[in-house]
Amino acid sequence: MSTYKKLLSSDITIAPFEVNKRFYYEGTAEITGSEGGVDIFLGRNTGEINFNPNSWVTTGEISTEYQYLIYNSIKELYYSNFILTSGSNGTSTIESGSFLNDPQSDLYFKKYFPTSSNDYIGIFSIPTKLYGNRIQPKSFLLESSSAGSPIRITDDGEGNLRVNNNICGNIIYNQGLAIITSNGSPGDSGGAEYGGAIFGSDVYGPTLDINFVSNFATDNNITCSFSSSFDIYETQYKCTLKTNEFNYSLNPTLRNNSYDSGSEEYKSFVTTDSFSPFVTTVGLYNEDQELIAVGKLSQPLPTSQTTDTTIFINIDR
Repeated sequence: MSTYKKLLSSDITIAPFEVNKRFYYEGTAEITGSEGGVDIFLGRNTGEINFNPNSWVTTGEISTEYQYLIYNSIKELYYSNFILTSGSNGTSTIESGSFLNDPQSDLYFKKYFPTSSNDYIGIFSIPTKLYGNRIQPKSFLLESSSAGSPIRITDDGEGNLRVNNNICGNIIYNQGLAIITSNGSPGDSGGAEYGGAIFGSDVYGPTLDINFVSNFATDNNITCSFSSSFDIYETQYKCTLKTNEFNYSLNPTLRNNSYDSGSEEYKSFVTTDSFSPFVTTVGLYNEDQELIAVGKLSQPLPTSQTTDTTIFINIDR
């Protein structure tokens, strides 16, 4: 049996649905390879003014950029509001700037950016094909094992990268950027953070190599993992069978054995008030009566003569 009914706009609902996927890459070759495609840049404040393609130092594992341009671009886009007008290193409050700087939290936020001559920053640029709409907060992990004891960089879910519980950079979730701006010692990043403390000239808590950033960006023994977040859209069609609808069947097995081509004689139980057809399949057609989707029920569903029956069809797109 096949019966048609037109759907109204109120019968169709479109809703976003978030899906996540975990990625893990071991070693620079795997991180920057065809499967990963994560580019790694080293930005440096070289102070160069007159552009010279022959002398400017380049960076990048996949694409090639200039270190000084990488440094200035990151500074302007993500840290310009947090640098004092005197040119000192980063501050915990917004000072000035023309850009929004992509805040990753509405909490009281601090950022640190090195501005001294030849200071380094490290950039891990994750491609859109991997992070989707955004990197899932608290999922990013960067590890290095070449400097004696393992070093772990994690994100705190508020846009900060931390090592030994001290801020060492920032992560821009919706752009797939992990930016390392310091070695994470308590003296950087605006001061001590949760367990580190500074008293006079003594620093309580572990300290890291001063070349932490440059080593991390050029290290071959690193692992990187994160979870992507991608929004897909689910369309839901509400197919309602009212009590006075779909109560007739053209199934030939319901007819008498004596049925011939000119007869509409059905078996006696079909003509009683208690008879209800079963629904096994729902098809969706476009305006040209072309079948575009088929929904199969797990088991035949009897129609009701006392209450409306609603069948929901969900399609991801």
